[in-house]
Amino acid sequence: MLLEKLAGIEGLRWLRFLYAYPNKITGRLLETIAAHPTICSYIDVPLQHASAAVLKRMKRGGGPDVFLRSIEKMRATIPDVTLRTTFIVGFPGETDRDFEELCEFVKQARFDWMGAFGYSDEEGAAAHNLEGKVPSREIERRRKRLMHIQRQISRTKKKRLVGTEMDLLLEGPSEETDLLLEGRTQMHAPEIDGKVYINDLGDKENALPGQFLRCEITEAHDYDLVARII
Repeated sequence: MLLEKLAGIEGLRWLRFLYAYPNKITGRLLETIAAHPTICSYIDVPLQHASAAVLKRMKRGGGPDVFLRSIEKMRATIPDVTLRTTFIVGFPGETDRDFEELCEFVKQARFDWMGAFGYSDEEGAAAHNLEGKVPSREIERRRKRLMHIQRQISRTKKKRLVGTEMDLLLEGPSEETDLLLEGRTQMHAPEIDGKVYINDLGDKENALPGQFLRCEITEAHDYDLVARII
């Protein structure tokens, strides 16, 4: 397996496996990730929806029960795995019942990171000619509700990290303020996940971007963390 060979490259610190289609997540893949410390315990699986009816209209397979079993297997095989997914709301034909099924699935799955996007018509796309278009205002209402559910899940998960220690890759000054630095841990993919703000470098004041440092999480917010270097 390519991933296994990459993990054996000397000097490689973090290898992240992104955008894994649900039907491509095999037992061997999970065991490979679990067996190599250089492979981040992180899986990005774009499920797109949870309703079997909507997934069928998207020409994708699966459903809530199948996905939940797969997630259970990921968590059982890879200790402390971080799971990210994305969903599309308002796909043509998505009923109130379909959307409620998606909301319930998100509550049960409890993803670490999740993105939700409203469907938008694009001429030439396969879905453009589908019937049952959802009004744009309703799409946005559903998107906001789904993200509200995820925000509550994320807040709870992030608070549990306060007091824990982990390795952090220093990225440099924060985009928010010059008074803070930013970094990311194994559970943070570049650009798409929350941020780790560093307000205390300890005795590592001369640390440079690109260095790996040990940190302790001292604060947690809905999506972002605050850490001190130890």
